[in-house]
Amino acid sequence: MEYIVLTTIIIGFVLTNIYLKKQKESNNIDVENTHKLEKQILEKEGEIKELQNKIDILNTKLHSLNHIKTEKIQIEERLKITENERNNLKQENTSLRKEEENRNETLRKSIEATNTLQTSLKQEKERLNDERVKQNQEELEKMKLQWSRHEKDVEQHIKQICKNHLLQYINPEDFPHARNKPDNTIEIMDQLIIFDSKSPANDDLTNFPKYIKTQTENLNKYAKHENVRKELFLVVPANTIHTIEQLNYNIGDYNVFIITKDALEPIILSFQKIAEYKFIEELSPEERDNICRIIGKFAHTTKRRIQIDQFFAEEFLETLGKTGSLLPRKILESVIQFENAEKLNPPMEKRKKQILTKELKEKSKKIQKEIELREIPKIQANIEFKENNEK
Repeated sequence: MEYIVLTTIIIGFVLTNIYLKKQKESNNIDVENTHKLEKQILEKEGEIKELQNKIDILNTKLHSLNHIKTEKIQIEERLKITENERNNLKQENTSLRKEEENRNETLRKSIEATNTLQTSLKQEKERLNDERVKQNQEELEKMKLQWSRHEKDVEQHIKQICKNHLLQYINPEDFPHARNKPDNTIEIMDQLIIFDSKSPANDDLTNFPKYIKTQTENLNKYAKHENVRKELFLVVPANTIHTIEQLNYNIGDYNVFIITKDALEPIILSFQKIAEYKFIEELSPEERDNICRIIGKFAHTTKRRIQIDQFFAEEFLETLGKTGSLLPRKILESVIQFENAEKLNPPMEKRKKQILTKELKEKSKKIQKEIELREIPKIQANIEFKENNEK
């Protein structure tokens, strides 16, 4: 716009100048008009200069505006980039919020599953504890029942031994000394052999050894009679023998042996073997030693067998206890199903059928040959037992 005005002014100035020249040349304008025109020209020149200054100022402002326009474009670009960054951050924030919500949901589900699992484990633990307590209670009741029946079982067992081997059993009421009534008595060679039954009064076995020791001293009421053999026996339940450290008491005038029901038959048969001699005085020292050796062997073998059985019984019970806590539930249920399906059928004992030593030896040799044929290595047992001082 400024250029157009300036151009118009210049053109007007030029036309005026031409016009004045023509007027001067053609009409001889007087000097006064010329001076006026010159004055006007000077004024116009001044205006032109002023307009030129304005144009310069406007050009400067225009340059400044161009610079501002450039800055504006740059600012708009930066603003656009900032808006894009803001949008990206907004999207990222939205995505992070969704991920956070998903993580929170997953964490919530995981916590719920953990709580459910903890509850299930707690219930399973309580169930196993209840089963263990129930099992221990059943075993305790079974032991108490065995102890309560112990006296009757020993009596029936001794009577059966006497019946099988034609020995005389004396009931407590028939004992020749009226003031004394031992539980079980056998008469061999006019001598009375006493087997007194003893069992714990309750499930606390800590005082049982002391009770047995007291009972050994009370047996003097039987031993003081001449026709009573000086070896007396206290028969205790097999599951209490491990609490008794001393199994042989030498009281002075008589000896007391602590045995279980399993040892009755070999001991009674040993006394029956002695009875085959008409008079005990006829035995030579060597024969007496042999008899004592056999009796001692029977006693040691019986006690050793009981000791080994108790050791393996404890190991088996400990292994069974670990099975319930270590195996996964599904495997444990499958094991229980297989266990319920199994059945062991040991050889049945018949009353009139004798168990021959010869047959047992032959069967043992047959098993040994099977082991050798199958090249089964021998088991090296490194089991340590607590040895007692008594024999």
